[in-house]
Amino acid sequence: MQGVWTTARVKAAEDRLLARTPAGDLMRRAAYGVATHAAEMLAGHTGGVAGRRMALLVGAGNNGGDALWAGAFLRRRGVGVTAVLLAPERAHAEGLAALRRARGRVVTAEHAQVLDDVDLVIDGIVGLSARGPLRPDAAALVDRVTAPVLAVDLPSGVDPDTGAVDGPAVHADVTVTFGCRKPVHVLAESRCGTTVLVDIGLRPELGEPDIVVLDRVDVGAEWPVPGPRDDKYSQGVTGVAAGSATYPGAAVLTVGAAVSATSGMVRYAGPAGDEVRAAWPEIVATGSVADAGRVQAWVVGPGLGTGKAGRDTLAEVLAGGVPTCVDADGISLLAKDSGLWDAREPGVPVVLTPHDREFARIAEPKGVTLGADRVAAARELAEVLDAVVLLKGNTTIVAAPDGRLLANRSRGSWLATAGSGDVLSGLIGALLASGMDPWLAAGRAAWLHSLAGELAADGAPTSASAVVAAIRDAVRQARLGAVSP
Repeated sequence: MQGVWTTARVKAAEDRLLARTPAGDLMRRAAYGVATHAAEMLAGHTGGVAGRRMALLVGAGNNGGDALWAGAFLRRRGVGVTAVLLAPERAHAEGLAALRRARGRVVTAEHAQVLDDVDLVIDGIVGLSARGPLRPDAAALVDRVTAPVLAVDLPSGVDPDTGAVDGPAVHADVTVTFGCRKPVHVLAESRCGTTVLVDIGLRPELGEPDIVVLDRVDVGAEWPVPGPRDDKYSQGVTGVAAGSATYPGAAVLTVGAAVSATSGMVRYAGPAGDEVRAAWPEIVATGSVADAGRVQAWVVGPGLGTGKAGRDTLAEVLAGGVPTCVDADGISLLAKDSGLWDAREPGVPVVLTPHDREFARIAEPKGVTLGADRVAAARELAEVLDAVVLLKGNTTIVAAPDGRLLANRSRGSWLATAGSGDVLSGLIGALLASGMDPWLAAGRAAWLHSLAGELAADGAPTSASAVVAAIRDAVRQARLGAVSP
């Protein structure tokens, strides 16, 4: 797992590290990392380093100092460096002196034309303490930039803890950060470009991360596969209560994902049995939850409808005493009738998988608002409802009732297609049935769902049916990655 730490935690850790580090040492170490990656960008874009031209956008404070020191290091490699000072009277003194000693050029914002003929721009406008969009003078400079951009720590104008963009902000090609990843690098990945981590010795000071990000090993090594003593029951039986006469496809997709995810068994309960059996003959289909037989987990909601029949089905599933993933119409029913929660046996895990509109429906009656801070909203709702909340988005947030947080960065936007959420629910249900921790089940399912979407798309628009068909390849790739050297 990769760790992510909030800016408050990072600042506290930096203060502890600075207290036992010679003055200026950490900044020079960080700036050398910036210079190294800037040189790589120059070589990649222009074929060389010496003789190339670069501009620094320098604000007040330490981020500006990092940019200035990086410029000084790059001057030693023959790069023509011009620093554009947005606040000359508050520029980092030691960094500015270092650049001048290296014979770098220093101008003020009135000389914006220097940005018109450079090979790279380093964004050192603001750092982790800043909030809100760029000020007009900085925004005017950024608007003028056409060269690739390397951001120091974060793209200026993007909120470091929420990733929100409320106005003018930098769009970086590469972001070089120090010591650890911050929320912005996960929540606003499209703004950061490629995030590169430079080790400055901070990790021992940080403690446990605030958010974790799963990787291939975390998913592949723990994905349920049969052992020599397993049978179809021991691996977990997934129940699916989904679909209706109007929306049989939701049932087909949810069941298909559950069938494809693990080697256990899937029972379907609902009115779309004929359609489901035609697509997935290996399942057992019945007309109702009561007739479905024993399961280790349920998925309920996709295409279920929000009338009395759907409500009764949801209530029966919640009373079943097994881990349950509630999606789509199931979430709408819970939002409309809070009494449905009374059917849930105390302590039985529930995973909710809302998109933004569904989140608002179920959260606002509880006093939880989905604003710019999506992580805080998901965490609060998970605590209020005592449920795992998977908030869908380009970066999916998974919050557990005990405060654990997980983020899954999407591989593009291919999953923005009808039925994609039904596929995710089926994956979660299969992992719940295997006995996996519900928070990790939701996170691992989201990770694999994203990979399956990428494989299904292969560079072109795809469909939910194709995503289901790609699940086995996604599992295979995850498992191979987990055991490779």
